Amino acid sequence: MAVLRRRDPDAARIPRKDRRGFNPVLVALILIAVAGVGVYFGFAKKVPFTHGFRMNAVFENANSIRPNSPVRIAGVNVGKVTKIARYKDTDATVVTFELNDDGLPIHKDATAKIRPRIFLEGNFFVDMQPGTPSSPTIGDGDTIPMTQTAAPVQLGDVLTTLQQDTRTSLKAVLRDYGNALVDPPTAADDANADPASRGKSAAQSLNDNFDNAGPALRDTSIVNEALLGVKPDDLSTIIASLATITGALDRNEAQLKDFVTNFDKTTAIFADESSNLQATIVKLSPTLQVTNRTLDDLNASFPATRAFAREILPGVKETPATVKASFPWIKQTRALLAPSELQGLARELSPATQDLAKAIDATNELLPQTDLASKCISRVILPTGDIVIQDGDLSTGKANYKEFWYAMVGLASEGQNFDGNGMYVRFQPGAGSQTLSTGKGSLSGESLFGRSDNTPSGTRPAYPAKRPPYRPDVACYTQKIPDLNGAATGRPDGSTTSTPPTLGNAGGLPQQVTGVLQDVLTSLVTNGTAAVQQSTTTGVTGAVTGAATNAVGAITTGAGTRSTSRAKLKRTAGRRAAAKAKARAKATSRRGAADEDVAALLLSRLNPFRTGDGG
Repeated sequence: MAVLRRRDPDAARIPRKDRRGFNPVLVALILIAVAGVGVYFGFAKKVPFTHGFRMNAVFENANSIRPNSPVRIAGVNVGKVTKIARYKDTDATVVTFELNDDGLPIHKDATAKIRPRIFLEGNFFVDMQPGTPSSPTIGDGDTIPMTQTAAPVQLGDVLTTLQQDTRTSLKAVLRDYGNALVDPPTAADDANADPASRGKSAAQSLNDNFDNAGPALRDTSIVNEALLGVKPDDLSTIIASLATITGALDRNEAQLKDFVTNFDKTTAIFADESSNLQATIVKLSPTLQVTNRTLDDLNASFPATRAFAREILPGVKETPATVKASFPWIKQTRALLAPSELQGLARELSPATQDLAKAIDATNELLPQTDLASKCISRVILPTGDIVIQDGDLSTGKANYKEFWYAMVGLASEGQNFDGNGMYVRFQPGAGSQTLSTGKGSLSGESLFGRSDNTPSGTRPAYPAKRPPYRPDVACYTQKIPDLNGAATGRPDGSTTSTPPTLGNAGGLPQQVTGVLQDVLTSLVTNGTAAVQQSTTTGVTGAVTGAATNAVGAITTGAGTRSTSRAKLKRTAGRRAAAKAKARAKATSRRGAADEDVAALLLSRLNPFRTGDGG
């Protein structure tokens, strides 16, 4: 109380009228204003002209919700209803409520339900579920859709729904259901029923199902336990994910309607194919068994996969350094791929590449033909060349392809001589009474002729009566290897037999001349006739050469014998020659075809290119 005492008791008192201080009226008004503000905050519990977090929820029925009805989360008041209105000219109701900070945050998958309060509280309240933390939060003024709200069912609603006609229909359904359970089956029903349930009512068959209920419920419990997942929060995660899916479906109502329509069509198709679907389900059991084995094998492979992952971790850690070290190489590669380097080369090679592509396409036709040719060479031609020709005394015991090259080597040796015109080969031609012809099948296309002393013994292989058929549609490698030693020997191709022509009255020719000429002609005819008659044994060349030698000798002998009388008989010989010439002209005109010219016959025998049939 010392504080209220005056500092100086002896000081003079100041009269009240002279005192200065606050006006009592002003002080009273201030006190009233402060008291009013305190009372306002005490009851309103908010700052004027401001509001908290507001949001809306659309309900099918407001169900006696009024302003200031509480909003609760987990039984705790977090806000109150501020407004109730009709939602966009529909039968639904939109409820606006305000939440304090204790009720935040509210997520997109939040739900709101109208629940009745206890009897003593009366009225209803809004029960909020804030949603899952993983879902996005909603903002101030957002609206919870009707699919995430619910209203309680009142007894009046139940009584209104179960009217007399509905109750009558419900009684009929229950009565018919009871009859269906106890009525015995008919013959038509047993025809389509399972053999184990024939003759039994539906109730009896249903009771029989409980005999198998134990294993079935055991399997069901296994499935339910599997649905719980491996970890404690697996089921909650599934439910949360399902809520996310349903929320996404709610935000796309038009697509959901289309989905339901298409799903209805799909189920109708399944209904039409019910028999095939049943057969598929029957086959599903073996498939599931294979699937189980596959999953077991997959589980068995996981340890190796995890070990591989652990082993690859050091390499993965080294990947950044490897990438960094590859930057210089990438820089050099980028320069190499510049337009002045490989890009330019690629442009220049483009035409060649196109031609190469065409050539590769052409090999698609060439390679099969090359394959056929290779098979023909390896399976037919080369084995044929390995065969040893058995030719009697002329056999060499070597493969025939070696004999061919031996002949080439010999021909090359013969062709080593050359002169200013190039290389040349020496051949020694012969002559004889037998004429040989190559026919028109030679390389030059012309018929070539030759002479031989002896008659050809034959041709091997024998010339067939007709040309073998040419089959270009049959592959060469499928043909048999020819039997070169089994070829038959036949007569010479196109050969004919002829006899030497007669010389006619060649001996009478020298008698028509006199002197030296008579001796020459006599010797020539004698030796020529002997040469023709002996042509089959001694050869035309030797016979004719001897005849010519004898003729020359005869000429020399006649000249020495008559050298002394030549001058005297010169004039006489001239006159006789003129007379004999006239007689000879007359005799020649009367001579027949048998008296041919001996010189022409000899020349014909010596000509290897004649076309007659004398050989």
